[in-house]
Amino acid sequence: MSNLKLSETRAEVSWTLEQNDFEEVAQIARQYFGLALNESKKSLIQARLTRRMEALGLSEFSQYLNRLNGSHGVAERQELLSVLTTNVTHFFREDHHFKTLREDILPGLMARARAGGRVRIWSAGCSTGQEPYSIAMTVLDMFPDAGSLDFKILATDIDPVVVKKAQSGSYTPAELEGLPAELSKAFVTTQAASSAQLLIKEDVKKMVTFKVLNLIEPLPVAGPFDAIFCRNVTIYFDRETQAHVWGELCAVLDDNAFLFIGHSERISGPLAGKMQKEGFTTYRKVP
Repeated sequence: MSNLKLSETRAEVSWTLEQNDFEEVAQIARQYFGLALNESKKSLIQARLTRRMEALGLSEFSQYLNRLNGSHGVAERQELLSVLTTNVTHFFREDHHFKTLREDILPGLMARARAGGRVRIWSAGCSTGQEPYSIAMTVLDMFPDAGSLDFKILATDIDPVVVKKAQSGSYTPAELEGLPAELSKAFVTTQAASSAQLLIKEDVKKMVTFKVLNLIEPLPVAGPFDAIFCRNVTIYFDRETQAHVWGELCAVLDDNAFLFIGHSERISGPLAGKMQKEGFTTYRKVP
């Protein structure tokens, strides 16, 4: 998912984000996106909102609030999401999860798929696509026939801008950081129009379905899923929202299926009894 990047250089601003205005933005961010904005992010948010206001030609923050709440509200709130968040991701991030996928999960799933069964994996918070494509490459590297079976990967994110980029499967060499050379050779090609852009091959892309989805709303998917990657998504939610999201994901996980979370996240509370820890930030649903 898109994550607030607190180390970003702050822009020079000519106005001050008053406390009541900050609280209104924070309320909108929580209501629509589940983001919990605290006081420590106030100056960062001011810098980012300044750039957005300059792009819109607005001089007063009251004008921006009117835009957020007026006839342009739906579109502008989506822009606000992009303003507040920064995507931090790369291929095969947290490789121990992919080791578990390769060694402990995929052999059984492929046996089921080859016997005519259904297999579904979900990348919940896919950002610009590196995570679901990493999953698809892992699957195809081990089982080249997976694309001809009922083996699908769902990839979702709340931000339609990053989902559109993910769907394109087009990356710069720098964005392919973390991708092993042998997998790059097998699954990436140079675009004819530009040697500066590299394209994920069609057999990988065909395994992945991208959708815009807000995890704090009722899930439009029933599952069951055999594995869910939801990493560094809930870190900026408050505890109540975290518990809601973990509960929703657990409900669509199959028994004995795996949930992978981010390195700064932990599952606690009532759900902890339903999810057995199998390794660092790796859980399995108890039947």
